[in-house]
Amino acid sequence: MSLTLTQILLTLFLIFAISRVVLRFKDGEVSWLALLFWVTLFSLAIIAILLPQITSELAWILGVGRGADAVIYISIVLLFYLVFRLYVYLGDLRHDITELIKEIALKDLPKRHDKKTSKD
Repeated sequence: MSLTLTQILLTLFLIFAISRVVLRFKDGEVSWLALLFWVTLFSLAIIAILLPQITSELAWILGVGRGADAVIYISIVLLFYLVFRLYVYLGDLRHDITELIKEIALKDLPKRHDKKTSKD
């Protein structure tokens, strides 16, 4: 099996991406679940790149014409899911920041009140 330049470059990039995920996991920035998800996703991409006939079989199972189409459809669905997860995460983060600002403002309120009464 001879590899094309594109297959080699994409595989190297995905191996690099896996190494970044593993390093972030070692630094405690990524959970076990995230590590498992990204390593699995990148590994499946490497398999699809090195063995493109697998995507043709997947396309046949899904009832799609070509393997590349199946990969694109699955990728779009996965991207929509990840965007949704980011949307929910940002909403939670916005809520947490609002609550934190309220707490800080309420703790700071007596100090402001004392400054106003001491000037009078």
